[in-house]
Amino acid sequence: MDKSVFGSTKHAQETGGSSRIGSPVPGFPTTRLRRNRQADWTRRMVAENTLSTNDLIWPLFVCDGENVRTPVPSMPDVDRLSVDNAVAAAERAVSLGIPVVALFPYTDPDLRSEDGREGLNPDNLVCTASRAIKQAHPELGIMCDVALDPYTSHGHDGLLDGETILNDETIEVLIEQALIQVDAGCDIIGPSDMMDGRVGAIRTALDENGHLNTVLMAYTAKYASAFYGPFRDAVGSSTTLIGDKRTYQMNPANSDEALREAMLDIQEGADMIMVKPGMPYLDIVAKLKQAFGVPTFAYQVSGEYAMLMAAAQNGWLDGERVMIESMMAFKRAGADGVLTYFAPRIAEHLNRT
Repeated sequence: MDKSVFGSTKHAQETGGSSRIGSPVPGFPTTRLRRNRQADWTRRMVAENTLSTNDLIWPLFVCDGENVRTPVPSMPDVDRLSVDNAVAAAERAVSLGIPVVALFPYTDPDLRSEDGREGLNPDNLVCTASRAIKQAHPELGIMCDVALDPYTSHGHDGLLDGETILNDETIEVLIEQALIQVDAGCDIIGPSDMMDGRVGAIRTALDENGHLNTVLMAYTAKYASAFYGPFRDAVGSSTTLIGDKRTYQMNPANSDEALREAMLDIQEGADMIMVKPGMPYLDIVAKLKQAFGVPTFAYQVSGEYAMLMAAAQNGWLDGERVMIESMMAFKRAGADGVLTYFAPRIAEHLNRT
């Protein structure tokens, strides 16, 4: 058999093949890539990416009441938690080495309104939970979502005029929401609304009000995705949403547009950027990380979680293995961290291996 078919040194030279440093690439049988795969210690030694608990952000859903734990039917093993149980979850996060929890409210329908005014209530669920968690666990980072959809009666992220989402008027409300959340103990502001210019406006307002060290993680490439369904069940907006969000969330057909979004967010003062959803958009994660080199995160959203959990519960997939493999895919694409509902399970797996 002609060894040049397998990429011998001669073949590499003749075809211009070379390594990163310009030397010829030796082929089979000199090179046997399986040598580095033959044992656990060699696989660990040459691993190009590693996963740790430091890569995890754990989203929590907060609801009213005391000692309440209400299952989200479309998200197996995920519950809405009353504030006391959210504090207990925060304690679990600390014990597992998870650095950040992200808070999302299930707002009583009676408190939802056209203008989402409950989002500006200093005693709303997110603010109350932030204060309680920060008092109990000051070392734990808290991330809060800046958007109006958990609070509006129409389920949209901004103010609505007929069928039009008002961009600039919404930003004014988002600024106030962000400032209220930071006063309550939030460490990372996460604008998920996708209004144009909101990152710069919020950064300016934070700085002018003395919050120079508050981190701003922009939902930079947030797509108008069908993978958000279970999340909307969890926060109670699936039944209230009028129409869809395609006029402000990104078109799944576009990738170059994500580069423009990232460039603008970084110029406006974002400390970190995010891609949402996660696994169906790993190409976007890779593009943004390669183009800008800033801390880049991905959100493994509710639909991704629900699919993997359903397949695992039916015995179609090895749940623990696909959970870890999905995380490694994010790391390989360039993500510095992942928001995932698997966070405590992943942390437990990492801590025992």
